[in-house]
Amino acid sequence: MEGDYPQFAPALFAAYWVLWLIVYVYFALCLMMIAKKTDTSNAWMAWIPILNAFLMLMIAKKPLWWFILLLIPFVNIVIGIIVWMAIAEARGKPNWLGILMIIPFVNLIIPGYLAFSE
Repeated sequence: MEGDYPQFAPALFAAYWVLWLIVYVYFALCLMMIAKKTDTSNAWMAWIPILNAFLMLMIAKKPLWWFILLLIPFVNIVIGIIVWMAIAEARGKPNWLGILMIIPFVNLIIPGYLAFSE
């Protein structure tokens, strides 16, 4: 059985990257839709890493220097929740939806709900 693992490694590696790409495209599409629905300029920034964090801050109407706070371990969790709460409010939804972003798998549903609901 030990010798069998290396033959599956490329398939696992490929599956990981395909899954990562699907999740990245989903989040970028959701963030772009949220930006358009909140009349935030430069919705294209959703597709570029790092710039998408600035777009989230712009949608949430938070100062752009908060990006530095997103780089600090543990602080970034609190700031991320605050930003997602403000994004939910910008979409006219209850702000407690931002708190749900810390729950695994639920954090896959919330951006889609904010992006594609009325």
